[in-house]
Amino acid sequence: MQYTNPKYTYRKDGVFYFSKQVPNDVRSYYSKQRIVLCLRTKSPSQAQQASKAVLAKLEDYWLKLRIKDLDVPASHLLNESLSVTAGMPTIEDALNLYLDIKGVGRSELFFRAAKRNVRYLVTALGVKSLDKYSTNDASKFREWLIKEQKVGTSSVGRVFASIKAITNFAINELGLDIRNPFSGVYIPPSDAQKRHAISIENIRKIQSECYQQDDELRHIVALISDTGMRLAEAVGLHQDDLVLDADVPYVQVREHTWRPLKTSTSHRVIPLVGASLWAAQRIKQNGSEYCFPRYTDGVKCNSNSTSAALNKWIKQVVGSGNVIHGFRHSFRDRLRAISAPIDMIDQLGGWSLQSVGQAYGDGYSLQVMGQAMSQLT
Repeated sequence: MQYTNPKYTYRKDGVFYFSKQVPNDVRSYYSKQRIVLCLRTKSPSQAQQASKAVLAKLEDYWLKLRIKDLDVPASHLLNESLSVTAGMPTIEDALNLYLDIKGVGRSELFFRAAKRNVRYLVTALGVKSLDKYSTNDASKFREWLIKEQKVGTSSVGRVFASIKAITNFAINELGLDIRNPFSGVYIPPSDAQKRHAISIENIRKIQSECYQQDDELRHIVALISDTGMRLAEAVGLHQDDLVLDADVPYVQVREHTWRPLKTSTSHRVIPLVGASLWAAQRIKQNGSEYCFPRYTDGVKCNSNSTSAALNKWIKQVVGSGNVIHGFRHSFRDRLRAISAPIDMIDQLGGWSLQSVGQAYGDGYSLQVMGQAMSQLT
């Protein structure tokens, strides 16, 4: 009886070989038109089993290739503006990168603000890879904030500054060849009310109340009133930051793990005079390593709740329109009134330098600044 080889096989020198033509629709993946494999057996039954197994694996692989080459089903329904480019970070990836690196040593407020601003963006435009956001998207985001969320234009500016910083950081860190679509977007003029300085008459009235009530909140107010410190700078002070046994008593404004500083120029020393010197002397007696233990515990500095309480009290004493930050405006005006040099004013207040020349040298000595501040009215 004539013997027939198993399907897709032939024999050469008694050994079975598998042989199969490559289907036309997947031929582009192969360098030859036919697949030939040695089955390493002379047994017809084993060759039949091996042939079936090889064929089954090939059919399965060819099916995957055919599916891969298919167009995405219902691709016409996809919204291209929400797509994510493979290998490109999304805005959420950029946020995580930004917080992991830039967030080291920063306050909880820094993290909360960055996450909130990205959440705004995702709610308005969806999660996209950075290259998928356009300047038109940025404009839509601005309008969404203003018209739908009723965010004031000054706050819109802060949101955009945050989103631009997060996007720029990812572009630079990852070497992405894309532009930042959130840069250059027009932001309407700020609608925020200008903060006004507190008059010297009201400053003296507030200081008088501080002397009478003589508690932690009033110590904060008095300390700020004649130093012009930012609220967070004052609330986050350590006892070692107050130096009273020097020829010129002073407060050292420096960064702590529980309270970072706003800018590099915020690092400074300020002579203590008037109500601020009184407050420092009272604070030194509180028995805690922190100047204001009610609001600072070595882990975090809670200046937000302090602000609400102080502003409410100040308005009760001298009327609406006066807030704790007004002391900082007044401090600059009071230094102008005694004809203090502009670079001394910037040094005392920790304001950014106005010229390259201001960065030269070590600045004004504590003694010189103390003499100037002793003239404050």
